[in-house]
Amino acid sequence: MKKIILLVAVLVAMGSFSCAYALENSRQGTIVDVKGVVEVQTASESWKAAQKGMILAQGDSIRTQKDSTALIGIEDEGKMTTVEMKQNSKLQLAVLLGGKEAPTQTTLLDLSMGEILVKAQKVHSEKSKFEVKTPTSVVGIRGTTFSVAVETTE
Repeated sequence: MKKIILLVAVLVAMGSFSCAYALENSRQGTIVDVKGVVEVQTASESWKAAQKGMILAQGDSIRTQKDSTALIGIEDEGKMTTVEMKQNSKLQLAVLLGGKEAPTQTTLLDLSMGEILVKAQKVHSEKSKFEVKTPTSVVGIRGTTFSVAVETTE
């Protein structure tokens, strides 16, 4: 019985440590500018109007309507990577891990439709990743300015 209680205590401690580690290593994005109709959806909420200065977390989605744009900033080692969303686009901040003290950073943007222009900073380390996923490909970059577009067939 003592072994079971000890095992449960160790597992609870490990779970608490890993949760704290994950929270500590999560990064954020910020909506820098909004023009037109732009909406944000978090994991726990439905779509709502985006506002300048709104904090975005891993898993949040952003969509722009016709004649609308959004500029999103993602902090990378004290520098800012910007993602400009063009009209009729939908983007999810799928993975935002790492931080100033972390040995690596991982950024995965999931573009399901539309177009984005990314001005990315040089990656944190050799093991760091900055990727943009589309329905047909995954683009990995090391630090540059590039555009990714997804055309719908509807």
